[in-house]
Amino acid sequence: TLDIGPGEVFGFIGPNGAGKSTTMKILACLLSPDEGTAKVGGLDVTRDGPRIRRLLGYMPDFLGVYDDLTVDEYLQFFAAAFEIPRKKRRGVVDSVLELTDLTGKKLAMVDSLSRGMQQRLDELPSGLAPRARIEMRSLLTALARMGKSLMVSSHILTELGEMSTSIGIIEKGRLLYAGSLADALSRVRGGERIAIRMEAGADPDAAVADLSRDARVLKAARDNGQVVVDLTPGEHGHHFLLELLVSRGHRIAAFTPQTVKLEDAFLKLTKGVLQ
Repeated sequence: TLDIGPGEVFGFIGPNGAGKSTTMKILACLLSPDEGTAKVGGLDVTRDGPRIRRLLGYMPDFLGVYDDLTVDEYLQFFAAAFEIPRKKRRGVVDSVLELTDLTGKKLAMVDSLSRGMQQRLDELPSGLAPRARIEMRSLLTALARMGKSLMVSSHILTELGEMSTSIGIIEKGRLLYAGSLADALSRVRGGERIAIRMEAGADPDAAVADLSRDARVLKAARDNGQVVVDLTPGEHGHHFLLELLVSRGHRIAAFTPQTVKLEDAFLKLTKGVLQ
């Protein structure tokens, strides 16, 4: 069971054969479910396929553009397929050209575009050059800001971690986790971790001792010349640490919250399941 709301970017994760494509094809009304229910915009995929198709775009992991059309003709064709009224079509196409930064390529043939430009029209960023990947992430983020719901499947977890607001982890057709990215990351480590580098001549052991007395600190210890602090789970933030240390006369050179990566959450949440 999963739910993707407006403006949400849902990163769908799992090994090959886990059920990612099957799930997405069911939601796109390209495959009928054997059991259960699925709705898009409140419409049932088994009864309202034609209406659902008007609401969504499905972008498979291969180039499916029509090479013998200009960019403008290509977008005009799909605007007509979606039955956008002719008098509104020009404005909609121009808006899409602006959104995808392809206004200058309006009259170019689709097959003359770079792979990255073609994928702005058609699909997700597999095999893209670094700049094109960044542009694609920006485009997806812009769509989310417009209130659209996005479901993105990729094996590149670093990219999903950068753009997703929520994730789902699936294995052998079973959803192991579905929820906010923040919650998934917090499960890897109960609370935040902060690395603190002391100024030369400062006493890190004294800093550890002072920090350990605070109830919000789960653990404080020296690690490779730094003081590493694990906080208890909660909404207390981490800025109190800096205030505490300064008030006790400790000299701080650097104060760095540690980033938990999506790869860490994936490994933790699937431990003992994917073997």
